Amino acid sequence: MSSAGWLDAFRALADLRGRPGTRLMESLARAAAGSAEGPRAWAPAVAGRLGLPAAAGLGPATFYADLAARHGRRHVRVCTAAACFAACAGRHLAEVENVLGTPVNSADPQAGASLQGVRCLGYCYAGPACLDGDLPCTGPAVADQLAGRALPRAPSIPVADATGDPVVLAGIVAGESSWQVWPETVDTRRPEQVHAEVAVSGLRGRGGAGFPVAAKWAAAGGSPDTVVVANGDEGDPGSYADRLLMEADPARVLEGLALACFACGARRGVVLVRSEYPRALVRMRAAVERAYAGGHLGRMIHGSGVELDVEVVEGAGSYVAGEETALIAGLEGARGCARARPPYPTQRGLWNAPTVVNNVETLAAVPWILRHGGTAYARRGTGAETGTKLVCLSERFARPGCYEVELGTSVLRIVTELGGGLREGAELSVLQVGGPLGGFLAPNRLDVPLTDAALTSQGATLGHAGLVAFDQQVEPEEVLRHVWEFAAAESCGACSPCRVGSRRGLEIAEAGVPPGEEYARLLRVMGQASLCAFGRRVPAAVRSLVRAYGDRLAGWDR
Repeated sequence: MSSAGWLDAFRALADLRGRPGTRLMESLARAAAGSAEGPRAWAPAVAGRLGLPAAAGLGPATFYADLAARHGRRHVRVCTAAACFAACAGRHLAEVENVLGTPVNSADPQAGASLQGVRCLGYCYAGPACLDGDLPCTGPAVADQLAGRALPRAPSIPVADATGDPVVLAGIVAGESSWQVWPETVDTRRPEQVHAEVAVSGLRGRGGAGFPVAAKWAAAGGSPDTVVVANGDEGDPGSYADRLLMEADPARVLEGLALACFACGARRGVVLVRSEYPRALVRMRAAVERAYAGGHLGRMIHGSGVELDVEVVEGAGSYVAGEETALIAGLEGARGCARARPPYPTQRGLWNAPTVVNNVETLAAVPWILRHGGTAYARRGTGAETGTKLVCLSERFARPGCYEVELGTSVLRIVTELGGGLREGAELSVLQVGGPLGGFLAPNRLDVPLTDAALTSQGATLGHAGLVAFDQQVEPEEVLRHVWEFAAAESCGACSPCRVGSRRGLEIAEAGVPPGEEYARLLRVMGQASLCAFGRRVPAAVRSLVRAYGDRLAGWDR
């Protein structure tokens, strides 16, 4: 049976059981948190209580990192992603293992402690980082904090506007109140007017794909069954913009979601928050409660005929599950694997309903566009890529933090003027742009506009626009191995080019010997035959890293 056929069968069975997707995932999460055993010990029983076969529980429980990890009474998540790795060349991992007395991705029944390696906790500006339960610990002394020898340290996100008129940071740095546009919109505007303003603005998705927002909304066809999902599964290591927005200005995210639902004719919205952001989850849920209390959500909103219900759902730990088809599969209670397209989510998405998935930062720009006009937004940025973008700078910078800049701003200016160069006069070796699969730039290639087109011409991509600096303390071979480790760990396994290729690529990188024709063929197959952008981007990211290091990775230029 084809994968599409299996998914249809799963949906049909779930329909008979009341579509328990979110309830299934929540039940599995509770069971995982209370057990030091693997999923086979408890997942079948969880599924059975919901009238589902054992496979329906084992599938997601063995796929998602948070569910598959063994949990002790004290569960610590340690970040192994790019920014934390770059902060101390990965030395913090062994220090944390020593403090807890257990290797990463294991549990010690006697000590009652468990340690799970995760790929980004959103503290890229202050790494390395851990979550002790839900308590963050960050910085060079993170192991001492876990051991009780130092107080937990979790600085707030440094944030600044570099445009003079912030869009998505309007509430955070300029004090602009949320829910100012929504009441007037439902009272005096039509959905097509909202859609038209966003079309004029030229707003593109800020989650990495860069698809025109108005075109995606139009593709849903205006069906009242449409579901709009705010994608807060910000998985790109190096980016923490969505965490900032969901924690510091969640009402703006909700207002943007409400406006998107209105434009699409949708009566239901979903906010997905990654589990690695526990504070954002709390803030978003509280914001939804306040929105209902304030009459912004529910029935007969502000005296109009508009209806809109919004729920907040917690992710379970998967990078690929941020891809829209994998995200939808996760909301249905299935493994977060990418699905072949067509059909596209806007045609058949969540439970076969038209589904629009927009990134959190994307939605946070919509209230400004409706308040100031699409034309005003289109005047910002460049002619082809309009508007502003949040850029996140990692811990290695002298002034790390989240900056709002206009698209087209020079990466060199962001690095040297906003970021202040590297801390303590360190020398930049390579700059990672747009996440682990975005690409790398050499220090002498930074004078490039921050646009997807310009970065693509240099072998990188815009992505979430996280900038992770690697200095001389990290060897080029270690960075290359780290990229392959990420690819092998986060591949969803749905297609063999990515599943097999990422693991074999890691084996070759770990061997440390410049590769031969097999490696070149592996990169070609992954780049051309992988099901989704994850597998297709791995070869490009690896090649850009080799180019950026030049002679220091001689022999790897396949």
